[in-house]
Amino acid sequence: MRTFTRTHRRLFASFTLITSATLLLTACGSGSDDSTGTAGTSAKADKIPTTDVVSGIPKDAASAKLLPPGTTSLTVAYSVGGTPPGTTYLDDGKTLTGQDVDFAEAVAKVLGLGLKSEQAGFEAILPALDSGKYDFGASNFGVTDERRKTIDFVTYINDGQGFATRKDSKLSKVTDLKQLCGLNVATGAGTTFEATLEENKKVCTTAGKKPYEVQTYSETGAIWSSLQQGRSDVVMSTINGLRYAVAHQQGVKFLNEYHRLDVGFAFKKGTPLAPAFQSAVNKLIADGTYEKILKKWGTTGSAIKKSQISPPELRS
Repeated sequence: MRTFTRTHRRLFASFTLITSATLLLTACGSGSDDSTGTAGTSAKADKIPTTDVVSGIPKDAASAKLLPPGTTSLTVAYSVGGTPPGTTYLDDGKTLTGQDVDFAEAVAKVLGLGLKSEQAGFEAILPALDSGKYDFGASNFGVTDERRKTIDFVTYINDGQGFATRKDSKLSKVTDLKQLCGLNVATGAGTTFEATLEENKKVCTTAGKKPYEVQTYSETGAIWSSLQQGRSDVVMSTINGLRYAVAHQQGVKFLNEYHRLDVGFAFKKGTPLAPAFQSAVNKLIADGTYEKILKKWGTTGSAIKKSQISPPELRS
């Protein structure tokens, strides 16, 4: 579900067009699910949270036993974005951090695995799983029925689709995509947002209205720059990501949640790794580590009660 970037240096450059340089060093607390969803009068200057919630996690023999024999290390692919809780960089410019990173590393600890991290564009990760380039992807991938045809998932949070816009917009809530007719909608390339928008364009023509235009970007900073500069009218993205972003930018507001989705680690279809990962996530939920990770990133409203393997897409 989440997008977005290929290199953090390019994203940093574009993001400074819309906010202060301190934005990329902000914490996620004020972007939690309890947020009012409206931007403050200035960008916050909080640091990205660095609480260690992973290193002390012990190996769980029962979960590790579910791994295929001989499995000692795995390669995970992340799409690096510019704002927490998504994957970003610490001050050193090279250490990856974010909610997905913490969950992937926590599961690896439970399973006693070594973990090699790779970076890729969001839209490139899922196709690369089948080739074996990566063992799994951890980039806020929403579980959809279409994706389940070719990808296996192990769920670890619940996020979804939402909307944001400029503060001066007349929009207050988007409950029907016909409300977007005639507007320019910015979103991430290769995401569920793009798919949802493209699949439903017909609602406008059916209603005799001008279709909305879908503008896709591979960098988070470019999406917000487009909105701030008036090239786009609305942004469609992750609920948690939008809440964080509007809490740290001037002149933008969160509109509403549109569609909730389970989010999971992504694997090639038929992976033998799924049972072990599911057991590991459930172990983290049971021992309280799961809650610590969510609290760190301000996303407690995205908690799940138990992990599932490729559940049907949520319908709301």
